[in-house]
Amino acid sequence: MAGALSDFRQIFLNGVPMMDVRAPVEFAQGAFPGVVNLPLMDDGERQQVGTCYKHRGQDAAIALGHQLVSGATKQARVAAWAQFAQAHPGGVLYCFRGGLRSQIVQQWLKSEAGIDYPRVQGGYKALRGFLINTLEAASVQCGFVVLSGLTGTGKTEVIAQLAHGLDLEGHANHRGSSFGHRVSGQPSQIDFENRLAIDLFQKCNQGHRAFVLEDEGRHVGSCSVPLALRQRLEQAPIVCLDDGFEARVERILQDYVVQQCADFVAAFGEAEGADLFAARLLDSLDKLAKRLGGDRHRVLRATMVAALVRQKDHADFALHRDWIAALVRDYYDPMYAYQRRQRADRIVFQGDRQAVLDYLRASAFTAGAAGGRAA
Repeated sequence: MAGALSDFRQIFLNGVPMMDVRAPVEFAQGAFPGVVNLPLMDDGERQQVGTCYKHRGQDAAIALGHQLVSGATKQARVAAWAQFAQAHPGGVLYCFRGGLRSQIVQQWLKSEAGIDYPRVQGGYKALRGFLINTLEAASVQCGFVVLSGLTGTGKTEVIAQLAHGLDLEGHANHRGSSFGHRVSGQPSQIDFENRLAIDLFQKCNQGHRAFVLEDEGRHVGSCSVPLALRQRLEQAPIVCLDDGFEARVERILQDYVVQQCADFVAAFGEAEGADLFAARLLDSLDKLAKRLGGDRHRVLRATMVAALVRQKDHADFALHRDWIAALVRDYYDPMYAYQRRQRADRIVFQGDRQAVLDYLRASAFTAGAAGGRAA
């Protein structure tokens, strides 16, 4: 029978297909990108077995588990595991600690379907521990540069063009501002950390030892930047990306309004999607009410409402430029200017998109930033 694998490096480097046999509630708390959840027990069965274990011990709990997962239920689950194994002959399976549940699935696959399929030694807990250690070690050993710039300069687009860029917003599925929520929602904190760690690990294996990340706060939406990484970024050199005011307003319009509305419409249909988008946009502005002050918030909200009405009645997004321009000019730009003054001693370069890309791609930066400062 296939044994247990413990080469976590190769699992993540090669993108090995993984079958997670934990219960759905465990899977929802944290998993790895692309992993398929095909549980041995569903949530209700797991709860019953856990209660039995607590009151009657392991043997009784195991017996109950075999009773609950038997007959047609067992056949259906074995068939699903076999289908995954046949579709992914180079894959692996795991449970939480690589113990009884994954061993049972492994045994049933062999006895019921004639398939030898390896399990991960130590299970999800070991894989997760490997990624945590990877992230913490890289946060100490690698070099980092923070890409900053006024709202709407296209920092995320620059990160995407860099082989050594780490896209925090992409991993968090959030645009990183009060208006940054995506219709598809955010991953759990654990999923966010796992995605980031895998990306970092794979790029390190490609030879990168210095990375560029967008200027974020402690959180990207509901996802918290891991502490060790955040502490490094708070000391890292800063590169500032420049762009003109009108270009920034246009980029914000396209990303936060036109595209966001299209995403809502695609997810919920024309009428409901447009209404949900409008509610989300207004709610995002309302969350800034205290910082904006009552009068300014009321004016911006009225402008936004007028733009939403025009958009709904005439499919015209042009009026949105009015509240975007006012919000950027009177709120986001002054806030950025203050933050820039506070960190002026860390700024090592400033320029337009091409100049910044050239600087960040330079061999001097790639080789020299490992010490924590761009060459």
